[in-house]
Amino acid sequence: MTLIDATGYTAATLTTASFIPQAWLTFRSRDVHGISLAMYGAFTVGIALWLTYGVLTRAWPIVMANAVTFVLAAGILGMKIWLGGRPR
Repeated sequence: MTLIDATGYTAATLTTASFIPQAWLTFRSRDVHGISLAMYGAFTVGIALWLTYGVLTRAWPIVMANAVTFVLAAGILGMKIWLGGRPR
């Protein structure tokens, strides 16, 4: 593994791992009241585009990180849309 690849995998791991605790809390509490629908919509589309870019360029650190983040972000966005911001 090259230094460039190691840097990419490390960055991907750290940024994705940092998102997991907040996503886990949101899924457990089902409280999406404080989440902006516009921000999460734009964020989820942006992650989908990064994932597409990673696949097209075969940048596997980008693919792996954004695949995980996309699933989590899409789940939270779905909760925000479904629950309408009201805590359960």
